Amino acid sequence: MTKNSRISGHVMAFITAAIWGCTFASSKILLLNFSPIEIIFFRFALAYIFLWLIKPTRLRLGGIRKELGFIVAGITGVTLYFICENVALTYTNASNVGVIVSIAPIFTALLAAIFRKNERPGLGFFMGFLVAIIGIALISFNGTFVLNLSPIGDLLTIAAAFSWAIYSIVVANVGRGLDTILCTRRVFFWGLVSMVPVLFFFDFSFELKRFLVLENILNMAFLGIIASALCYILWNRAINTLGAVKTNAYIYLTPAVSIVASAILLNEKITWMAIAGAVLTLLGLWFSQQFSKG
Repeated sequence: MTKNSRISGHVMAFITAAIWGCTFASSKILLLNFSPIEIIFFRFALAYIFLWLIKPTRLRLGGIRKELGFIVAGITGVTLYFICENVALTYTNASNVGVIVSIAPIFTALLAAIFRKNERPGLGFFMGFLVAIIGIALISFNGTFVLNLSPIGDLLTIAAAFSWAIYSIVVANVGRGLDTILCTRRVFFWGLVSMVPVLFFFDFSFELKRFLVLENILNMAFLGIIASALCYILWNRAINTLGAVKTNAYIYLTPAVSIVASAILLNEKITWMAIAGAVLTLLGLWFSQQFSKG
């Protein structure tokens, strides 16, 4: 792997994590008119349609094993991750979810050590994780330090983090040598298929008049086209370049970007505690990248 390809991988992961940090503010605006499951379904349906428009070509896999890989990626990286995370928010504090879901890089590292011998993390990765998770805790609890333990909510959040780790490892395997756009579209297809049965158990409606409101259109377009279609492409390419472990470390950036986006878009206050947390998450990310193997 050349130096330029490594740099491009880091840039793609950084941009993606930064954009995903803005999705919380956008989702919060949409929650005024949409339920959480509706936001998830519509954003990925829009992403799937968009990817067909930009590349109307069929993906030829040539084997059931690859297809099974995409099925697992769609279930874990789309359906399970987002549904577990959103349902967890109904049982526990958002601060708990923000901290716990950020352990996804550790799960990724453990799975990589088992299934991808060339991606075994070094000591620097775990040093970075420790520093970053302290920073994320400062951002999430924002000086209140009220830890409301909720077994159901916390377990669902852990399930979300573990689902994302599985997705990252699977994509690193099945996407090798294939077109990233077509692979991402395949993941979304199976994500939507696996999501359909779940819709019957949640508050879901196809009421389309909500899309006549410009604010809803813009925020859904941001989530579907930019944060889903384009960002998943960049993330998957970063995984193919850097590996699942190094790429997933950029998840530490998401809470730091989120506080800035919330301040700009929602007029939420940024405290010194949150600023200190953001600095620590950046430091933790630097540790993970600078002193990790690979």
